[in-house]
Amino acid sequence: MVNFRKIMKKMEDYGAQIALIVLVLVVCIISPEFRTVNNIFSLLRQSAVNGLIAFGMTCVILTGGIDLSVGSTLCLSALMWAGMIKGGIPVPVAMGFALLIGLFLGMLNGLMIVKGRLQPFIATLVSMTAYRGISLIFSSGRPISNLGSSVLLDELGRGSLLHIPVPVWILVVLFAVFFFVLQKTVLGRKIYAVGSNSKAAALAGINTGTIRFLVYSISGITASLAGLILVSRLGSAQPTMGSGYELDAIASVALGGTSMSGGRGKILGTITGVLIIATLNNSMNILGISSYYQQVTKAVVILLAVLSDRKR
Repeated sequence: MVNFRKIMKKMEDYGAQIALIVLVLVVCIISPEFRTVNNIFSLLRQSAVNGLIAFGMTCVILTGGIDLSVGSTLCLSALMWAGMIKGGIPVPVAMGFALLIGLFLGMLNGLMIVKGRLQPFIATLVSMTAYRGISLIFSSGRPISNLGSSVLLDELGRGSLLHIPVPVWILVVLFAVFFFVLQKTVLGRKIYAVGSNSKAAALAGINTGTIRFLVYSISGITASLAGLILVSRLGSAQPTMGSGYELDAIASVALGGTSMSGGRGKILGTITGVLIIATLNNSMNILGISSYYQQVTKAVVILLAVLSDRKR
């Protein structure tokens, strides 16, 4: 006899994956241009930036927090990298410094939340505004371009390995790292514990402040890496880079089934959410839908994901 309850539970567990498959099939039918090899690779390359940000955001949301500053962190790190390259610093060295800047910006968020006892929403709203302002001051509101050519700068965002874009390889590697850390390590269990019940986690001997500080640091460095990939892809750093990227990342995490109240979710769901958002963006661009409507669509996606989470 068919157990419909188990079937419904499985469908609920893999709802994001089912939604992705249905979405891809529908778009393939509507638009033949979508299913071309070049477009698929372009979609995957574009999804890498949001994916990296969303991985860090997943860790933050699992602890019950939020990081609104990822777009500004991306922008400031990218501008710093471009500025250092223009200043004559070797590209690999400048890249290392830029990643450290992203880490530092994430650590500042962690300090405001842990030591300053600010709500994550308020702390990262402050940093989002401040980092964006510093980006505009640093660049004087102008793009930083004419960065020259080097293997790392050219290949990081535009290169391919075995015919697969380099950003996709980076996304796959970091997916494996985050999957292993969250599912197989003590640190991963502590992240889930802090989000599930912070007081109980503290009574169990977990330093909840350290865990929160760590996840915001991770979010900063993943946003920074995403910014470097974007600079490589575009060939320049823009003072408006990363605007609205926090929306895409939050939408991806929520759509992937991670609870916005923390303690529940998987990185597999996040990568599925990333691909759903990328597919929506790509298909709406192909179909010529206005960017204004695209923003509304993302907002509706977040709303539906959060409402679905509340019913669980």
